[in-house]
Amino acid sequence: MVNTRLKNILATSIFTTTLLMSSVTFAQPQSQALVISNDPLPPGLANQIYAQPSQAPIITPNQIMGSYFQPNNTMVAQKISDLTRDLSKLQNDATRLSDRMNNLQKSGQNMAADYYASVATINTQLQSGTTPGNPRLLQKLASAQGSLDQLESNTNSLNEMAVELANAASVASFLLEGTRSAYGLTGAVEEDHVRLAQLEDSINNTVIVIDRLQNNISDDLTRTSSYLTTERNNLRTLSMAISNGDLFGKSLANRPFSSAARPSPILQQAAVANPSQPPAQNNPRPLAKIRFDRANVNYEQPIYMAMNEAMSKYPNARYEIVAVHPSQGNAAQVAIESTRARRNAEKVLRSLTQMGVPMEQVDISTAPSAEASTSEVQLFIR
Repeated sequence: MVNTRLKNILATSIFTTTLLMSSVTFAQPQSQALVISNDPLPPGLANQIYAQPSQAPIITPNQIMGSYFQPNNTMVAQKISDLTRDLSKLQNDATRLSDRMNNLQKSGQNMAADYYASVATINTQLQSGTTPGNPRLLQKLASAQGSLDQLESNTNSLNEMAVELANAASVASFLLEGTRSAYGLTGAVEEDHVRLAQLEDSINNTVIVIDRLQNNISDDLTRTSSYLTTERNNLRTLSMAISNGDLFGKSLANRPFSSAARPSPILQQAAVANPSQPPAQNNPRPLAKIRFDRANVNYEQPIYMAMNEAMSKYPNARYEIVAVHPSQGNAAQVAIESTRARRNAEKVLRSLTQMGVPMEQVDISTAPSAEASTSEVQLFIR
């Protein structure tokens, strides 16, 4: 009886406790402050907890260079742009002048070929024999003279080019100095100095080209000027040869002087009494004697040969043309003969000038002679 009663009391206590716990459970949500478990962590939570240490990103040199060398419009870069623009203009001018010089050189070669073709035709015909004052040869002579005139025009163009190249050289020097001074400007980046070095090399190359052009033009001017002087002298002698219908040779002004080992037969016979000795003031024999005893006296070729030999033997000698006239007769006759002798002497002087004898080496005088029967012109070495 008692046991039954205890069981009822215990059952009632358990029911009451269970009811209270149920009410607590429904009143507050169940939460767990700490859970101890052997289960693995979720992947997302594990990645957060075990994130360190992590691998740093790999930085390549290209990434550094790309981020460092960014375009930068510095003051030096602007100056480089200005210098580059001026250099481009200068190079265009140098190219233009170079093309012009090449064209002038080709034109000069063609003119020289035409000139020598005309001169060769004249000399060939003179050698074969022709008539005095042949109009065909005179036409060839005019063609040769025209070729020389065109060459002289080319020389004038070369002089103009020389002035332009001198200006271009000044501009190149200015650009080179400006480029070198730009190295000292502040606020530049590395690329600016690289571009300055490239620009400096380009300017130096342009300076070399301009210097070469200046040297070529200087050589062409010197050579062409000497060529024109020589060939104009030759044309004067050739003109006289056409007038006489005889072949003379080159101008005496263009003859290279040298000492002859032995005197020529012409000098032995007509020049001096003793050819082995230098000519003296008291030399009694003339180099040549021309008697104007008829209307047309062909004296040019003998005079040319005699002067050619004399100038070869005595390159520094002077020459004297003496107009000799007869002293017999009355005063009027003597005056007429004196005037005629003077005119003949002037004619011989013009012939010597056409042959290329310098005027400053020739003196002219007059003298009466009792032995002369007609007007004469005597040529002496002094």
